[in-house]
Amino acid sequence: MNTDRIKQKFEEIRREQRTGLLVFLTVGFPDLEATMELVPALVEAGADGIELGIPFSDPLGEGPVIQESSFKALQQGVTLDDCFETVEKLRGKVPDTPLVFMGYYNPIYNYGLDRFGEDARRVELDGVIVVDLPHGEVKPLAAECEPKGVHIIPLLAPTSTDESVKAACADATGFIYCISLTGVTGARDQVDSRGLELVERARAGTSLPLAVGFGISQREHVVDVCRKADAAVVGSALVRVMLESPRNQLIKRASQLVAELAGKPAP
Repeated sequence: MNTDRIKQKFEEIRREQRTGLLVFLTVGFPDLEATMELVPALVEAGADGIELGIPFSDPLGEGPVIQESSFKALQQGVTLDDCFETVEKLRGKVPDTPLVFMGYYNPIYNYGLDRFGEDARRVELDGVIVVDLPHGEVKPLAAECEPKGVHIIPLLAPTSTDESVKAACADATGFIYCISLTGVTGARDQVDSRGLELVERARAGTSLPLAVGFGISQREHVVDVCRKADAAVVGSALVRVMLESPRNQLIKRASQLVAELAGKPAP
């Protein structure tokens, strides 16, 4: 069974009494080599964990920035096999960092749930967030992943009922991802207060760490969120910097943003 890096990392964040930071990038954008370079650089810059987006043709929960990165990765021919191979290669570079897939159920289902679970164990993937998989339908995937030490991380939204929050928290492992707003991903000027209210609702039903994402793009957002949650998740703001950076400036600019968000000196 895999080492529980998620548990260890959140224990470290709490012990050090600091803000936690998870970052999202799409595997294979702008190319697979860039992903291999970016992940260790972003960890060095202050990222506590990496969400690796599985490219998908119809990412309904994403705003235009992440949609574009997914489209460009698909143009490169990036597949779920490539995503697993990327994790396998990265594991030696970031041995203590949680690596979590984030994506949609269609590619995972078509890959085969048993094969997905076995490959996740083999490459030492730490968890998976499936954006469009309702809690009531998660058991087949969880049955293939959780016995192998791969966490199925639930997504909660401000519109989640108290009953669904309670049910998701009761079954959850790893951490719980609280969406700070209704709508698609994308950087916002401020954190929606409903996201922080959701953290309080989730906290009542679990002792697991809580992370808040969607709309977070500035250091003050991270600080604000981490008054109540254990970590902030940043995706669109990072991917936008990647979209706007020339390839030879990509690692430097992305690392600078992550250091700023983590409250660390620029690399």
